[in-house]
Amino acid sequence: MFELNEKVKNLTPYEPISGEYEIRLDANESFLTVPENIAEEMAEALKKTVLNRYPDPLAKTLVNGFAKYFNVPADCVTAGNGSDEIISVIMNAFLQKGDKILTLEPDFSMYRFYGEIAECGCVKYQKNDDLSVDIDKVIDIANKENIRIVIFSNPCNPTSGIIKKDEVRRLIKSVSSLVVLDEAYMDFAEDESLLGEFQNYDNLIILKTCSKALGAAALRLGFAVACKTLTHVIRSVKSPYNSNSVSQALGTVLFSHPEYIDECIKTVVASRDELYKAVKKLESTSPAIERVFETHTNFVFMKVKNAKAVFEKMKENGIIIRNMGDYLRITAGTKYENEKTVNTLKTVLEG
Repeated sequence: MFELNEKVKNLTPYEPISGEYEIRLDANESFLTVPENIAEEMAEALKKTVLNRYPDPLAKTLVNGFAKYFNVPADCVTAGNGSDEIISVIMNAFLQKGDKILTLEPDFSMYRFYGEIAECGCVKYQKNDDLSVDIDKVIDIANKENIRIVIFSNPCNPTSGIIKKDEVRRLIKSVSSLVVLDEAYMDFAEDESLLGEFQNYDNLIILKTCSKALGAAALRLGFAVACKTLTHVIRSVKSPYNSNSVSQALGTVLFSHPEYIDECIKTVVASRDELYKAVKKLESTSPAIERVFETHTNFVFMKVKNAKAVFEKMKENGIIIRNMGDYLRITAGTKYENEKTVNTLKTVLEG
C-alpha cells in the first residue's frame, strides 16, 4: 500500500472564501480594471498569440517591458508564474535538505510553506509588539543559526509596516545568507526600494509582482531581479515554459503604458489613505479597536478585540475582509466600498 511521506500527508489545499459577496476586500487585489483603449490592445495581442506553440521560455518581450519600466537590466530579470512560483524555485535551487530559512513573523505564510516542502527547517524571528523589526537581532539569528536564506516582505504583508533601506542594506552586508526581499507592495510606499542597487550585492534577490500595483492578479506574473550569477541559477532551475504566452502578451501591453501604471498607483494610494483615515477615526471612538497600524501598502491592518467574530459579522453583511488571528486586514477599494465597509464595521463594533 502506498503511503504519503511526512511532508505532504497533513497538507490541505489553499481554499479562499467562496460565494457571492457585494464587497471583497480580502486579497489585496487592485480595484482598478484596465481602460477600454488598453483592453482593445490586449484583445489585439491575444489575436496574435500562437496557441499551438510553447511560449518563449525567457519571456524576453515581457521582461524587456518590466526592465524598462523599473529601469533595471533585462538580463538580470526572470519572469515567473506569479511570485509564488519564483519563491518555490528559489527554495529548491538554493537550499538543500536540512538547511534553514529565516522568516520575520508575522509575514507571508508561503515563505515557510515552500521552505518546508524543500525539507528545510524554518527559524522564526518574532517581531516586536508594535510589529517593528530589530535588524540587529535578525542579523544575530542569521549568523548564529547558519541560516541559508533570509526571506521577508518589505513593505510587509500582513502588517503593512516597512523597514528602511539603510537597515535592509545593513542586513544584506552582515550575513552570509541569501537575502530574498519581496517588494510586492513597494510601489505603494515611499522610496525604500533596493531595486536600483541590487547589482551591488551577490546575495540579494528582489521579487516583484503584477498582482498589486498593476492590477493584473489574473495573469499570475512575478519577477525575480538579481545579479547575473543568481539569475543564471534561477533561469536554469525554473520550468522551461513557466510563463504562458497569453500572460506574456497581456503583461507586455501593460508595461507599454507606464503612465497608466503610475496613475493606477496614485489612485490606489489615495484610496488607501482615505481608508486609513476613516479607520483611524473609528479607532478613536471604538474601544474594540486596539490599534490601527501605519500603512505603506494597499491595505489597512489593525488589532481588534474578538476579531474572528467581527469578521463573521462583516461576512453576514456581504463584506469579506481578512481575519488573521487577533487582527483584521482590509484592502483599499473603491470609494463606495471603503465607505460601506467602514460604516458596516462601525455598526458591527458598536453591536
